[in-house]
Amino acid sequence: MDVYVQPIMTAAIVFAVLAFLLFVPWCIYTFRKYGFLSISKSIIMFSFIFYFFAALFLVLLPLPETTNYCAQIKPDTVFYNLRPFQFVSDILYKSGISLTNPATWMYTFKQPSFYQSFFNFLLLMPLGVYLRYFLKKRNDWKRAFVIGLGMTLFFEITQVTGIYGIYDCPYRIFDVDDLLLNSVGALIGFFIAPVVLALLPSHDDVVDRANEVKQQDTVGPLMKLFAVLLDVAMIHYSWDLLVMLSGEASGSFEFIYKTIMYAVMFAIIPIATNGATVMMLILRFRMVPERKANFVTATVRRFIALYVTYAIFEVARVVNSFQVNMESDYYVFTIFASVGTWAIAMLTLLILCIHGLRVLLGRGKRRFYFDKAARVVATRKTEKG
Repeated sequence: MDVYVQPIMTAAIVFAVLAFLLFVPWCIYTFRKYGFLSISKSIIMFSFIFYFFAALFLVLLPLPETTNYCAQIKPDTVFYNLRPFQFVSDILYKSGISLTNPATWMYTFKQPSFYQSFFNFLLLMPLGVYLRYFLKKRNDWKRAFVIGLGMTLFFEITQVTGIYGIYDCPYRIFDVDDLLLNSVGALIGFFIAPVVLALLPSHDDVVDRANEVKQQDTVGPLMKLFAVLLDVAMIHYSWDLLVMLSGEASGSFEFIYKTIMYAVMFAIIPIATNGATVMMLILRFRMVPERKANFVTATVRRFIALYVTYAIFEVARVVNSFQVNMESDYYVFTIFASVGTWAIAMLTLLILCIHGLRVLLGRGKRRFYFDKAARVVATRKTEKG
């Protein structure tokens, strides 16, 4: 079992890293294209990434301990099998199986060659399911077969070339039976895909919902929260980049810098762009005042609501960073101030979490506090009013 567990665990680690790196770009892409985060599309995309690396590592791992693999094998070793259906002969060889005697057919399941062949058949079957989702039409089965053949050919060439020259000899053989079994497995997966895909919304369902969202000019709370969080992240990461480049990190200058950046990000830029922050421009929506309220006033109110939230946590951080000698007359006062600001910050965080969950689960019936305080609503329209 270790021969299968190790590759899958390795694929899980690689997938976790890639998922972390790709999550934000993927959210940006889906929000821009559909106007909401499609769970079914996300499941398909991320599960496909995991599947691809699991299949690849199952084929390639474990690797030889040294790149000088030729020294570990016999000089007359054959690195390929070009005889189709050799796996049938391997299963029948000294197995006691007689094709004319059904009672002996059960011995098939005791043959290592059977399990290896069956594994090769199953390896690309999930690929067929993904291809049915991507290609959409049942008549595309020929394309699915060619893609499956191309995938298994890629695996076989990677093996027979010693991962394209990394190893001086192939450490696994090029097997025409693998090409056959993998390709047929992908084709079978393509035809049985509707049974699996019935559990998820179809691509057409996602497109229909996207058109509905566009026509109703709605922007979901998750999309608005995503924009705010990334705008805030840009402010804080820009400070980290500045510190890394300059090598200095003055606490007072950090507060001034972030205050200016909050004003730029949530007041100056939205006023200049007719209601959109940097991320809103990327996601194609903006915030406008309701009931014909003053646009500049509403934008400034939103900035203040967001900035006050930042200021609460910043004050708590600064107060807790003070270090006073125990013999000082201000020591007790410092302790009370530290505990008090920490408690306020934690209470604020708890309130924000509860508030955020209520808004996200409210199906658009509730607004985030910064939008409600500013009396603004989201729109996809590019023209003011």
